[in-house]
Amino acid sequence: MARELLKGNHAFAEAAVRAGLEAYFGYPITPQTEALEWMSSRMFELGRAFVQAESELAAINMVYGAACTGARVMSSSSSPGISLMMEGISYIAGTELPIVLADVMRGGPGLGNIAPAQADYNQIVHGGGHGDYHPIVLAPATVQELIDMTVEAFDLAEKYRSVVIVLLDGSLGQMMEPAELPEMRPIKTNYPDWATRGAMGRERRFHTSIYMDPPLLEKTDIRIMKRWQEVEKNETRYLEYYMDDAEFAVTGFGTSGRIALSAVRMAREAGIKVGLIRPTVLNPFPYKIFEEASKRVESMLVVEMNAGQMLDDVRNAVQGRIPVEFFGRMGGIIPLPDEVFGEIKRLVNEPQTTDGSPRERWLQRLSAMVN
Repeated sequence: MARELLKGNHAFAEAAVRAGLEAYFGYPITPQTEALEWMSSRMFELGRAFVQAESELAAINMVYGAACTGARVMSSSSSPGISLMMEGISYIAGTELPIVLADVMRGGPGLGNIAPAQADYNQIVHGGGHGDYHPIVLAPATVQELIDMTVEAFDLAEKYRSVVIVLLDGSLGQMMEPAELPEMRPIKTNYPDWATRGAMGRERRFHTSIYMDPPLLEKTDIRIMKRWQEVEKNETRYLEYYMDDAEFAVTGFGTSGRIALSAVRMAREAGIKVGLIRPTVLNPFPYKIFEEASKRVESMLVVEMNAGQMLDDVRNAVQGRIPVEFFGRMGGIIPLPDEVFGEIKRLVNEPQTTDGSPRERWLQRLSAMVN
């Protein structure tokens, strides 16, 4: 198929439709509302289910109910709306149901603003809802990756009976780029043997996330954790740029990783041997690649659109072998490649330490810069 100019929000909505989405439930919130609007038209045209719920809480519980039938279902929202969905996400994980959720991140905490940010990392990557579960988290940096990952999200959700979250920020949701959409898949006709689709001629099927008997809940948790070990074994992913001869490394996810790549290319033109590691799956986190990189490079810079949330995972991965520094912008401000390039030069030219907090050092520099 030919490439066409697509806005990110429209792209992931149409990608979901073409992946065989049977039901969408959502609530408008900027900067993802265009996805809801797209779904309201396309799902109706195709005779599929679309509901604009009365709230995010209602939307995620509608997703919960529809997922019990084995149908391909999803919702999308943005940071404060995702926070409201967390209880329902935990119920879905505890019931071992496959769903897809797109989180188009905006500035926070609280209502914040409608500008792009990456401050949902902790609540998405490290669980969010209560209990022992892990969502699979995909992190696109381009509209094409957003399309491809949205399609794959449904396959991963069904493979592992898992919550799969496509994590992007508002800039990617609003961005327009040439991209190619997949062919339309047919709605599936064969449903899993756990699906609740009528009980004629078979035993009753029942889904729940409540287990009043502690040993029974523990067995369920063990089953969920063993399934997660399979995810960790099979689904860790990342991209590397210029790492073959790199003496320094930069990392970032999504839009930050994309901006960091521009800065790395600027540094390469200036003769600095620096490379980039960009995780494309944030959960399971690619700890091993960072551990291996820490044995080859002198220091590492983490770039994010938050106050350093992936930073903690990177530091855990390198285990103090090398200095790790941080640069981030908050409040919906997108870092510039020139700013990241300046941080790369500082990483190379100034003495680095493994002592103290890179977050504290960054905050001092950022405060001086914005004041």
